[in-house]
Amino acid sequence: MKKSLLTAAFAAMCFCAGAQNSTTQWEERLDSIVVSSTRAGAETPVAHVDVGRSALQSANPMNSLPMTLGLLPSVVTYNEGGTGLGNSAMTIRGSKGSQINVTLNGITLNDAESQEVFWVNIPALTSLLSGVQVQRGLGTSANGAGAFGASINMNTAFVAPEPSFRSEISAGSYGTLLTGFSARSGLLPSGLYFDLAWTVGRTDGYIRNAGVNSASLFGVIGWLKGRNSLRLTYLMGDQKSGITWDGITPEMYLVDRTYNGAGEYVDDAGRTCYYPNQTDNYAQHHLQLNYTRSLTDRLHWTTTLDYTRGDGYDEYYKTGRKFAEFGYPFADVDGVKKSDMIYRKKMGNDLYVGQTTLRYRGSALKLDGGVYVSRYSGDHWGEMLWARLLGDGYDYDSMNRNFTWYRNTGRKQEMNGFLRAEYSPLSWLTAYADLQYRHIGYDLVGPDDKASSVPMDYHEKWNFFNPRAGLTAVFGVHKIFASAAVGHREPGRSDIKENIKGEMIPIKPESMLDIELGYRYAGSRFSAEVNGYLMEYRDMLLETGKLSSSGYAIKENVGRGWRRGVELSAAWTPSRIIRADGNLTLSTNKLRSFTAYLEDWENGGYKEETYDNTTMLLSPSVVGMGRVALTPFGGAWQPLTLTLSGKYVGKQYWDNTQSVERCIPAFFVADLSLSHTFDIPCGSLELSLYVNNLLNRSYYAYAWVYRAWQGGSDPMYLEAGLYPQAPRNYMGKIAFSF
Repeated sequence: MKKSLLTAAFAAMCFCAGAQNSTTQWEERLDSIVVSSTRAGAETPVAHVDVGRSALQSANPMNSLPMTLGLLPSVVTYNEGGTGLGNSAMTIRGSKGSQINVTLNGITLNDAESQEVFWVNIPALTSLLSGVQVQRGLGTSANGAGAFGASINMNTAFVAPEPSFRSEISAGSYGTLLTGFSARSGLLPSGLYFDLAWTVGRTDGYIRNAGVNSASLFGVIGWLKGRNSLRLTYLMGDQKSGITWDGITPEMYLVDRTYNGAGEYVDDAGRTCYYPNQTDNYAQHHLQLNYTRSLTDRLHWTTTLDYTRGDGYDEYYKTGRKFAEFGYPFADVDGVKKSDMIYRKKMGNDLYVGQTTLRYRGSALKLDGGVYVSRYSGDHWGEMLWARLLGDGYDYDSMNRNFTWYRNTGRKQEMNGFLRAEYSPLSWLTAYADLQYRHIGYDLVGPDDKASSVPMDYHEKWNFFNPRAGLTAVFGVHKIFASAAVGHREPGRSDIKENIKGEMIPIKPESMLDIELGYRYAGSRFSAEVNGYLMEYRDMLLETGKLSSSGYAIKENVGRGWRRGVELSAAWTPSRIIRADGNLTLSTNKLRSFTAYLEDWENGGYKEETYDNTTMLLSPSVVGMGRVALTPFGGAWQPLTLTLSGKYVGKQYWDNTQSVERCIPAFFVADLSLSHTFDIPCGSLELSLYVNNLLNRSYYAYAWVYRAWQGGSDPMYLEAGLYPQAPRNYMGKIAFSF
């Protein structure tokens, strides 16, 4: 049935194409079609922002992509190391990373199991991109993991019109140094073109052990001739970064904001030491082959094959660990059951993707349809490197060959098809419909990382139908749109495996209804936009305080929740020397009813706390930004640009209990940049200076908390991790291009 529906849709597009005048001027380049199926157009009733190549290249080179996008509406970001390099994360309208669908040239970057994008694994991505579109809400139907709050669509797929070269070096606070170059051949008479980019970076980070060493390589060989385009893209990211994800305690935050306890131990002489290789290590390789054919002036076909390989490990020094936890044949050594240990948690994964789409553009009708299939295989296992009681001379290699304390494998297969249409029966009115079907099969087998864990044997299939529809009306400089969309999201790997090791409460997929209503005014000097949204959730998967047998948090479905708000944005250009931008999001983010479980160390089991109409964790009700850009000089100094920006993020709660004692205080952070481009005989020279956290504010931007009941005179036990961000710091950049 599904196959026949897609076949009928494609046939309809071919019929429409044949009915059009074959002399219609083809105005769009073939290379832009690669990413068009996941993107919103000017009349698509979706709240979105486009960020171009020039804006990406002028951004602070220290920042990862989430930090670069941090000034966009409803976006909140943080960095574990406190700067911009390393493990960074973002939320959009409060939706976390696993709910944000990320694509590169139309292919998903979200890890199939965790549904996250680990931005540290693809360093210097900002400098490689031709453009980014950020959609808020469910947005357009997207390939790969289903969008469940926002989507980020990135592309590298535009052919440079002329040969070019760019090299840059950036240096700044905390030992940060980045160097890179890019070269583009432009489109040669034969139709061939070549792109190459290489970037390396390092930083010590703000907090201890937040150092990062990274490298990225990007290469393209392409051919564009007549109605045909063939393109082979390779992207490599390799990084080694210190483990920083535990954060620091609230008590230590007041004493030493740069403290990080990862790898801390006491040596035989009683001195406090830190294991130097407490690190996260990962290398990722993406290989994409795309063919695009213009079948007629209005009908285009594109097919992409993608292979992604990832390998990595986390290395830990842990004190006082029990041999029994690892299930080794020896339960103790000379009667001692515990020892300091060094071990690795390793992983390797392969993702295979095939995608084909048809795209039709008529005078009144636009159609996109496609099929996406993927197969993911991910292995997870552990290796022991050293134990104090076993000594340096022990044969750990033989032990690891014959025994691993855990090894499990996940297999995930997906097939999805979509059909999207925009029809304009009148010159000012566009109707939009978008239908997506997803089929997912997931298998998880093998023991997890505690010997006491229940072996996993999980096999599940999900089928989701995600419809979207809307209207857009344009009256000169005024645009009004309204849309409604339904989305679903399957559980992630950690949701499943911890549930298996817990009380085996069945978990269900999450669902959401997203209703959007927007208005935009686009004048010559002033533009403004207001967007209202209602994101209504059912069966949200949330941490409630229960723990699995291995001590990790268990998620359970929570019946009703919502994110409702209004987004305001405006831009004003009163003269050629000044431009002002701003945005503001006001929202309410609630759970109708939430039960928190506290481990009862005194009596066993759990204590329950029930909260009605409580605010969701890490979901500020106010987020705003203001920015002013000045180009104050004329003549030879005209390219001189001074930009001052500020970001305000309202109060955020550590958990879903809405406790004022457990919240991130509101913070405001200002940044300053100054840049000038000099024309020189052989090209241009760009000088830039960036001042981050200009007002030198002390704040933290993210937190987690665990609570338990221990009884006695101080009955509540609390453990928390805070993530302090760096005080005032600096970056400078020199770039040469021609």
